[in-house]
Amino acid sequence: MYARYGSSSITPGVKNLILSTIAVFLIQQFIAGREFLEIFGLVPLYIVDRLYVWQVFTYIFLHGDLMHIAMNMFFLWMFGCELEREWGTKEFVKYYLLTGTIAGITIFLWNFNSFGFTIGASGAVFAILAAYALFYPDREIMLLLFPVPIKVKYFVLIIGLLEFIMLPRQDGISHIGHLGGLVAGFLYLRHRYARYGIGNNIFKDLFKKKGPF
Repeated sequence: MYARYGSSSITPGVKNLILSTIAVFLIQQFIAGREFLEIFGLVPLYIVDRLYVWQVFTYIFLHGDLMHIAMNMFFLWMFGCELEREWGTKEFVKYYLLTGTIAGITIFLWNFNSFGFTIGASGAVFAILAAYALFYPDREIMLLLFPVPIKVKYFVLIIGLLEFIMLPRQDGISHIGHLGGLVAGFLYLRHRYARYGIGNNIFKDLFKKKGPF
């Protein structure tokens, strides 16, 4: 998919998040071994038994393979830059890390007796999608597989429903983490921008409004 609005230059917060994530990925690939994943990936039983509580945060910066990191960083760049210009760098980075951590806590609570590990920024990226849909609901993106334009509000609604439908599946994808990020983003924005009515009526936000201001 593809969309471009406003300046095409990358914003500092998005740039630093991408560079940090790439740096960790390179450490994973060329220096660290599986123990690195077990310490910094999200392993629910290690949080319980070994008190690796930092994992609900550090897992955000780890990724499984090149496609995994490329997709997450592409979405972060594609949707994050405009939000950062709207909010400011400090608020944007706080939102990304906070919602990613809440998604991590959601994964932990959902799978608290599991030895399996979860890695990736997808929860935070889904929160970015939620924010973009609420702030710019009628912006259009182009789907690459099906080259037709679709409004962001419909795209996010569709992928949210798909994640919910796929929640019971054991396919190696953290659907609960995606949903956790999506919901965390919505709840944060509802509180943070309550004076603008963001999130007070999700149906109205997604289907009737042109934007929050």
